[in-house]
Amino acid sequence: MTTSRTILLIEDDPGIRDSVAECLASEGYAVKPAANGVEGLRWLRSEPRRPNLIVLDLVMPVMNGAQFIAELRGDPGLRDVPVVLMTAAMPSTGMPIPPANGYLSKPFELNDLLDAIERHAVSVGA
Repeated sequence: MTTSRTILLIEDDPGIRDSVAECLASEGYAVKPAANGVEGLRWLRSEPRRPNLIVLDLVMPVMNGAQFIAELRGDPGLRDVPVVLMTAAMPSTGMPIPPANGYLSKPFELNDLLDAIERHAVSVGA
C-alpha cells in the first residue's frame, strides 16, 4: 500500500485554506491545515514524521511566512523540509520575499499548485 504524501498547508484565510485543502485531498494528499506560522510550527514539532512539503502563505497575522521560514530553517530537525510560498504580495509592493523552494502568485490555478508539489515535495522515511 502506498502512503499518501503529507502537505502542511499554512494559510490564514479560511476560504482559501479550505478550498486548497479540499482540492489537494481530492488529489490523494493528506493535508494538515494551519491558520498561521505558530500553528504550523506547533504541528511540525509535535509530529514524529515530517511532511513532504509545506505550502505557506506569506502575509498572515501572529507569525507571517517570512518569520515561519526563519524559524523552520533555524531548526536542525526541520530545516530541510521544502516550502512553496504562495502570495499575492509582489516584489513591487516592497515586501521582501523570503527564500523558498518554489513560489506561487495568488490567485493561482490548481494545476500550478500540483506542478509545484510534484517538483518540490520530498520523500520522507517512515
